[in-house]
Amino acid sequence: MPELSLAVQYATTATQTPSARQFRRWARIAQRVDCVATLRIVDAEEGRMLNRDYRGKDYATNVLTFALSETPLLMGDIVLCAPVVEAEAAAQNIPLLAHYAHLTVHGMLHLHGYDHETDPQAELMETLESQIVIQLGYADPYASEKDVNTPL
Repeated sequence: MPELSLAVQYATTATQTPSARQFRRWARIAQRVDCVATLRIVDAEEGRMLNRDYRGKDYATNVLTFALSETPLLMGDIVLCAPVVEAEAAAQNIPLLAHYAHLTVHGMLHLHGYDHETDPQAELMETLESQIVIQLGYADPYASEKDVNTPL
């Protein structure tokens, strides 16, 4: 099994964030190669600043991933914006832990080079996310989209 070194940083006032142990468990299942990463949970202000400075989008987003190195050792940072994650979970009526697990997996897959810029890329990444999240014991995060797109 590949090795994982995941530092978890809490830079948020949110009180319903998962434990570092939970984040490490989720990341480990999504991991494919040796990896050194930092997962940082932030408030909206830092999330907005990072999204603005690195993506040119002036709003806080749920997850940002910064791959620093891909070979021979995967290195990078994942940033989760707690207020956005909480609002999305409430709006989608899904358990908060399930949403954090999904976004942790999503970020890990980005570190591994997966993307969703084109339809084929998105389909592959969403399939992997679904498989991993289900393996973690949570519902398929894309189930409602699949139900809508399934022909009768």
